[in-house]
Amino acid sequence: MNRPPILPVGTNDTRAWGLTAAERLRRIADVQGFEVAASAPAGAALLVDLGHVFDPAWLGYAADHPGVAITRDGRPVLAHVAGDAAAAADAMARGQVPAGLTTLAIESGIQLNNHELRKREAPFLLPLTPAGVPAVERASYYGAYKGVTDLLTKYLWPELAFHLTRLAAKIGMTPNMVTAVGAACCVAAFFLFWEGNYWAGMAVGFVFMVLDTVDGKLARCTVTSSKIGDIADHGLDLVHPPFWWWAWLAGLDDYGTPLAMGEMQIVLAVIVLGYVIGRFVEGAFLGAWGMHIHVWQRVDSWFRLITARRNPNMVILFGAMLFGRPDLGIVGVAVWTVVSLVFHLVRLAQAGIASAAGRPITSWLS
Repeated sequence: MNRPPILPVGTNDTRAWGLTAAERLRRIADVQGFEVAASAPAGAALLVDLGHVFDPAWLGYAADHPGVAITRDGRPVLAHVAGDAAAAADAMARGQVPAGLTTLAIESGIQLNNHELRKREAPFLLPLTPAGVPAVERASYYGAYKGVTDLLTKYLWPELAFHLTRLAAKIGMTPNMVTAVGAACCVAAFFLFWEGNYWAGMAVGFVFMVLDTVDGKLARCTVTSSKIGDIADHGLDLVHPPFWWWAWLAGLDDYGTPLAMGEMQIVLAVIVLGYVIGRFVEGAFLGAWGMHIHVWQRVDSWFRLITARRNPNMVILFGAMLFGRPDLGIVGVAVWTVVSLVFHLVRLAQAGIASAAGRPITSWLS
């Protein structure tokens, strides 16, 4: 894909998430395949005012809309010019829209569809000033949040994870460091569950679950995503849940609420097979229609809040532990796994029928 070179306009030493506007822009450009020019190019260029910071989605949007200047409070922030970038940059430096461009005001509330984060929203674009850093960091953090996720991640700990993300950035932790700490907690929770120390295991598991949010947000807010980190983070998320439920079953004897061997085997088989088949269903939907099953229709996004993934399952187990019945909790996880699997199998079949009838399968967020 041919992309115009980026020409930064102005200077700004203010830092958000430890980054100046110029460094943040350079990182976003690297991720999206842009070249940052040291001087005004002869042809088309994408001009970016360093007095502002913005969601990475705006850079791609501006690149796809030549002849448009995106403004805030009347001041141009991004402008895709066809030529004479030097003159356009001079105009932008004075806070003027370069001649011949159509303006798109951020205040108009334009919304963009973020497929990766499963949401449609008006991405942030804010002035970067010393007084405005807290607002910029909060906006970029919540801008990095998935629109469709489980109820704990969406409602319980966003603020806690925000402050932990700021702390991690302040002390110089990388996302991979946060992932490593979380992985250690994940393994510790496994052994605590295995020994029947359920409350301690859930406490350590809670730390891991929160850090599982922090590492991704830190990567997005500091624009430091890496293939290795992405594989480690998502690989751990994918693999560990069945091991936790196995360990939970194993710890029932030590806790004093054992299941018969045959019952244990059935429960474990239902949970593991339901989990694996459910993941294949999600993969089949993604492969067939190029989007996650959770964003097809509004009901799918709603069900993602409570579907039988790790966090909703932990809510079931926590509730059971309030009554001292971890055995009933893990049986509840097995039952909910079956219910969730049936729901997604039905949705996959319904999508297949609709597609065969010629009806387009598109996300309700589009």
